[in-house]
Amino acid sequence: MNITISGSLAYDRIMTFPEKFSDHILPDKIHVLNVCFLVDNVTENFGGTAGNISYALTLMGNSSAITATIGHDYRRYFKWLDKNDISTEGIVVIEEEFTAGAYITTDKGDNQITGFNPGAMKHSSNLDFGKLNPKETLMIVSPGNMEDMVNYPRSCKERGIFYIFDPGQQIPVIAAEDMIDVITDCPLLIVNDYEFDMILNKTGKSREELMALANATVITLGEEGSMLYTNGGSTKIEAARAETVVDPTGCGDAFRGGLLSGLAAGKDLAESCRLGSVCASFAVETHGTQEYTFTSEEFAHRLNGI
Repeated sequence: MNITISGSLAYDRIMTFPEKFSDHILPDKIHVLNVCFLVDNVTENFGGTAGNISYALTLMGNSSAITATIGHDYRRYFKWLDKNDISTEGIVVIEEEFTAGAYITTDKGDNQITGFNPGAMKHSSNLDFGKLNPKETLMIVSPGNMEDMVNYPRSCKERGIFYIFDPGQQIPVIAAEDMIDVITDCPLLIVNDYEFDMILNKTGKSREELMALANATVITLGEEGSMLYTNGGSTKIEAARAETVVDPTGCGDAFRGGLLSGLAAGKDLAESCRLGSVCASFAVETHGTQEYTFTSEEFAHRLNGI
C-alpha cells in the first residue's frame, strides 16, 4: 500500500513548566485571565502532524508520501527529512510565509497549553488525486490546512480510497456540517477522549449517533490505552509500558504511524492499534516529536507485553 499523509509541517518550540497550571489560575478571575508561566527550558524540534506520522512510519519500516505546505525557512526541515529517507516530493514551499510554528508548554501533570502560528499551513497542498491508485492507497487526513481537511476526505470517498480522519486540534474551527459530512461513512475516525467530546458538543450528536457515522472509531486514552469501536462492538487496546515518561507531545502521532503501518501490512484494526500503542510508548520517552527511536527487537519485546 502507498501511504499518503495530509497534515502539517512545523517547528515545535517545547517548554516545560515545573508546576501545575491549575495552581496559578484563579477560577473567579478566569474572565480577566493574565498569567505568566516561568518555564525551565525551551527546545526547538521538527514537528507537525504530517512530519511526525511520517517519521513514525519510517521507524516502522514504511515509506510514505507527505502532502503539506512549508515556509521559506524549509531548508533545515528538508535536510532532516532527507536524513531520515522521507520524501519531500509532495511538499509545497510557500515562499511568502514562515513554516508553521507550535509553542507548547507542558506542566508537571502533563497538561499542555499550545499556541500555534499556521504560517504556510494557511495554503492548500493541492494534492492531485488523479495520480493516486484507489486500490493501492491508504491515506490519513490529520490536522493541517482547513480546506484540505474537509476536501480531501470527500475526494477519498468519491474515489473509493481508504482514509483515516484525524481532526485533532482543528476541531474548533471545522464547521459542524462539514464535520458530520467528513465523518459519515469514514473508514476510520481517530481522536482522543477529549476530542471526541468536543465533536459531540459541536455536532449536537449523541455518543451512539456519532459512533454510527464512521465505519470504525478509535478513541485514545493516554496511559489507559485506547478503545476501538466497530459495528461488531468494542475492543480495549492496552497501553504499552514506557520505561520512563518524559514528554507526551507527539505520542498521538506516533500511535497513528504504528496504526498505519499495521493497516498497510494487511493487519486488522485491533492488531494495528496495538502497533500504534507500542510506537507511542517510545515517543513519550524523549523530548521532541521526532527524537525517539527503537530497534525491531525492542519493539517486539514491548508488543509481546500487551
